[in-house]
Amino acid sequence: MHPLVSKQKAYFLTGETKSLKMRINTLKKLKQVIKTNETAILNALYQDLGKSNYEAYITEVGFIYQEIDHMIKRLPKLSKVKKVKTPLTTFPAKSFIMREPYGVVLIISPWNYPFQLTLAPLIGAIVAGNTAIIKPSRFSYYTSNIIKNLIEENFPEEYLAVVLGGKDETEELIDSKVDYVFFTGSVAVGKQIASRCGNLLIPYTLELGGKSPCIIDKSADLDLAAKRVVFGKLMNAGQTCVAPDYLLVHESVKDNFILKLKTYIDKFYPHPLSNDSYPKIITKHHFERLIKLFYDEKVLFGGKFDADNQKIEPTIIELDSLEHPVMQEEIFGPIFPIIVFKDITEVITTIRSFSHPLALYLFTNDKEIEKLILNNITFGGGCVNDTLLHLATPYLPFGGVGDSGIGNYHGDYSFKTFSREKSVLKKGKVYDLQLRYPPYDDKKLKLIKKIIK
Repeated sequence: MHPLVSKQKAYFLTGETKSLKMRINTLKKLKQVIKTNETAILNALYQDLGKSNYEAYITEVGFIYQEIDHMIKRLPKLSKVKKVKTPLTTFPAKSFIMREPYGVVLIISPWNYPFQLTLAPLIGAIVAGNTAIIKPSRFSYYTSNIIKNLIEENFPEEYLAVVLGGKDETEELIDSKVDYVFFTGSVAVGKQIASRCGNLLIPYTLELGGKSPCIIDKSADLDLAAKRVVFGKLMNAGQTCVAPDYLLVHESVKDNFILKLKTYIDKFYPHPLSNDSYPKIITKHHFERLIKLFYDEKVLFGGKFDADNQKIEPTIIELDSLEHPVMQEEIFGPIFPIIVFKDITEVITTIRSFSHPLALYLFTNDKEIEKLILNNITFGGGCVNDTLLHLATPYLPFGGVGDSGIGNYHGDYSFKTFSREKSVLKKGKVYDLQLRYPPYDDKKLKLIKKIIK
């Protein structure tokens, strides 16, 4: 067993992490630690991904502040014992449900939002009363190291700890039989995590990704749609699991919509290759992968890149086939593939030809189209007439379905994810129904049939 897992299992059994006061105080302390080190965190995010302070704050640090505040407010109610009805057949008795933590939680986080996607599940683990071991990505070197420093300097390792490294360290921690695994990352790695956890019967949550479609109906407000698509696609230079992956645009509005896309790209990110507000691609490997997706294609807009700084211009390409390489994997970059459609049924068929997406975005002013899409396509979550913002509310669960993920979190749902329901029936002692006890005969059977019909 990994020594950290052993330490945390022993500490968890003391019961200290279940204290409501301790959980709230830990959240308050975590928020203060982040505030004290906010500048260093923002600098680390810039070093790793080239994120501006504004983008890093609203998508990473500010998000965590809101999540902490929400959970501090909601925890007293969420942690209460829930009374439920009791059937007459168990009279006299009362029934209730308690929520209890799993124990030692392993949080495996990715590189694209390395602060937010590490701290958000950590908050859930804390509020539910667990201990936690964090395994951040080795690709987001600076952010992972600052997270490690912040946790180590402010919390005992038997409660919260950080382990740096790669695949070997992750496997060693899982094989030490942690009590719960929360993974955010690629589908391929998610399958490996699920297999390893399955062999050890460790419960887990997988937050994955996939090809999230964005539909531009002929009735859409094209100016607003273009503005919000550019916002959603180019946040973090497209390295967002819920970014609009490809655009399905009605043939009657294609030219006008593309024109407006170009307008807002130029407006939001002028001279992107030298623009400090425009993020870079995380590694050379990911940069080269993205270049191959459009390098030999007819580019409608953009297409230039800077290999030294690992930046790629926002790039629009039009596809005439779903067999194009850009449609064979999640893009995770600033490429806008456009697929034209004539009828909304084509859209449904196209989206269904891929695995269930993590997100879906629909721009329309037609209520029937909205109803048709929402009722006939399975997806994790999404927006009508916007992008990304379904993540920003703690009142909606965030998670995928099938290849895009298993389980969900955010707000109250984080508390539910990192705790389990324990059912209890408390039986009264004053009256004891003899009908339940052997020996059994026809007379007793007739009586029981009168009770249970």
